Amino acid sequence: MTDEAAIPAFRRGVKFRFDAVRDAWVLLAPEKLFMPDEIAVEILKLVDGARSIGAIVDDLAARFDAPRELIASDVIAALDDLSARGGIQL
Repeated sequence: MTDEAAIPAFRRGVKFRFDAVRDAWVLLAPEKLFMPDEIAVEILKLVDGARSIGAIVDDLAARFDAPRELIASDVIAALDDLSARGGIQL
């Protein structure tokens, strides 16, 4: 389980952007394309290489008026998955 003090960042060569052709947010990595779901998009919009996982959780919990524990488990699971796939580093 990832620590909330960890600061996620996109790996070198990875870009997160809106793709007008697909009309969707995509995470582009060398020889890979990820199509994140709506929840992952909101998380990835906050990944800036300076903000901790805890700060991302706090922001999302406040914005969506949701229990912090639920948001934390979703954020950590999503970031752990993207880290394992090579999209971000923790």
